Amino acid sequence: MTDTTSENIGDQAEKPAEADVAPAKPIVGLGLAALGIVFGDIGTSPLYTMKTVLGETGGHIDRATTLGVLSLLVWTLVIVCAVKYVSFAMRIDNDGEGGILALMSLIGIKRGHRPAIVAVGLFGAALIYGDGAITPAISVLSALEGLHLVVPSFDPYVLPAAVVVLLALFALQPRGTGSIGKIFGPVMLIWFIVITLMGLYGIVQHPSVLAGLSPTYAIGYLAHGGLKGFAILGGVFLCVTGAEALYADMGHFGKRPIWLAWFGIVFPALIVNYAGQAAIVLAGAPVEDNIFYRLCPSFLLVPLILLATLATIIASQSIITGAFSMTRQAIQLGWMPRLIIKQTSDEGYGQIYVGPVNWLLMVVTIGLTLAFKKSDHLASAYGIAVSATMLMTSGLLYIAMREVWGWSIAAAGAVAAAFIVVDGSFFAANLLKLLDGGWVPLVLATLVYGLMRTWHTGIEGIVKSLNPTRRSLDAFFDGLERDGVARVEGTAVFLTRTRSDTPPLLAWHVRQNGCLYTDVILMTVVTDLVPRVRAANRFEFKQERPKVWRVVVHSGFIERIDIDDILPALRANGCDVDIEKLVYYVGHETIIRAAKGKRFLNAVTEHLFALMERNQAHLTDVLGLPAERTVEIGRHIEL
Repeated sequence: MTDTTSENIGDQAEKPAEADVAPAKPIVGLGLAALGIVFGDIGTSPLYTMKTVLGETGGHIDRATTLGVLSLLVWTLVIVCAVKYVSFAMRIDNDGEGGILALMSLIGIKRGHRPAIVAVGLFGAALIYGDGAITPAISVLSALEGLHLVVPSFDPYVLPAAVVVLLALFALQPRGTGSIGKIFGPVMLIWFIVITLMGLYGIVQHPSVLAGLSPTYAIGYLAHGGLKGFAILGGVFLCVTGAEALYADMGHFGKRPIWLAWFGIVFPALIVNYAGQAAIVLAGAPVEDNIFYRLCPSFLLVPLILLATLATIIASQSIITGAFSMTRQAIQLGWMPRLIIKQTSDEGYGQIYVGPVNWLLMVVTIGLTLAFKKSDHLASAYGIAVSATMLMTSGLLYIAMREVWGWSIAAAGAVAAAFIVVDGSFFAANLLKLLDGGWVPLVLATLVYGLMRTWHTGIEGIVKSLNPTRRSLDAFFDGLERDGVARVEGTAVFLTRTRSDTPPLLAWHVRQNGCLYTDVILMTVVTDLVPRVRAANRFEFKQERPKVWRVVVHSGFIERIDIDDILPALRANGCDVDIEKLVYYVGHETIIRAAKGKRFLNAVTEHLFALMERNQAHLTDVLGLPAERTVEIGRHIEL
């Protein structure tokens, strides 16, 4: 369990406690919605994957090469998506939530403090930010590059057009996707139907391509391809770059709707489309430009390009929303400073907006687009982040199979080893592209990880700094009576991290003002290591002394902290105060360098943490406290 301090409360998630959740939508409706949120990234990968892989084969594309590539794509989808994520990972959840952060919380903190597991989980999450910056760039570029087949003279305008689309995408984020989000699922359903029909059109031209569905062609190609054969695994991996979303978005829709959408629509559509692309290559289609668009009759190219552009925008939106959600989880778990998180729709807790994350992603995404210029160039940077995250997830899954499922070392080891061999091969192949752009997501991830570590270390430093100054609550109030400190009619609510003894904020208030309200509420918000807290477990109340109450508010790491929900609970639990006349006291710290020998942080960490602390959102804004009844007490913390 992690104490969420008055300095790091910042979540604005919207999903209610389990006891308050409305009846679930029909599974088919949720499956349709999942098409637009979960499968956008992996669903648009046929736009660039086959082109990239064949481009890495060295130019000599014979029947064995084409069938080998098809077999590698098919069996990568089977092993990584269908087996690892859908059949295994999605069965290991943290109270219904999935993803590497939820898995880290389940086995790295919830079952005992394990710094190594926490580090792996955090770095894996940080890597996803790199994916979030590259996905919009490569997706939109690959869609617009199809215009070459219609209007070759448009080539010089593809890059500017991509930048305009990306600018519009990020500029619309503050408005939310509540209204247009309703069309995401139907549009992606049309997309999957279209790419299936295109694939069938290609297969009809060269039915013998279906032989490539056999794994023997993949094994044969790798066995005889040498280093070049191994290197193309970096391109093959592009077909599953959205697989992590299957796991991470499990809490949004539940397992069954995602299973239904995957096995009923997405998986067959991807297999058929890749087979169709391979078929026209066998039939002699040129591979210099985008093979995907070669499957389409020329008179339908413009509508297809428009549909592809819309599908890539949806895929990009899903990645951006995922970055917002992961940021919210990191804030609640105490690994990032408070940020204002705006709810953009009443219809789902996932419909949120995080301004700083949005604009930073926009700058990085457009910068990458301008730097790499073409989708096949970006493919060199794409994949290394996700493959590293998948490799880390496999390692965590081994621990989960042992501890959550109770499997033996042999059984869990055999399954995990198979996953690690596959993920490790993809990661190693992607490392070959390190100097060609693969370093970009690794640098981004290192920066994000460093910020998360710095923030958490700083918060721990504050706790250590304040611990020696604590006094028992009885001793404090006895001292007030002994010293004749004036008590003023009214109620004060002190938002504090302290769950025992006297909060430093309370002591500083009395020391500065020489008085105290007659009724005192000490309120601590705690982020539990579960996604949602049941309504019955939401609050803890304790009357410490006459007119003094301690309240602990429990929140899940994806839930919203709303002061309006807390106040009525006070009256319901015997705290007989006028909730309309409360005065809130919050701390506003300024971090200063401690004297030598008393320092909790090194100079670099202290300066960076102080910068982050100064620029985090005010607790008043995050909790929506009434400004006219909120008092901020400034104080210096020596670190």
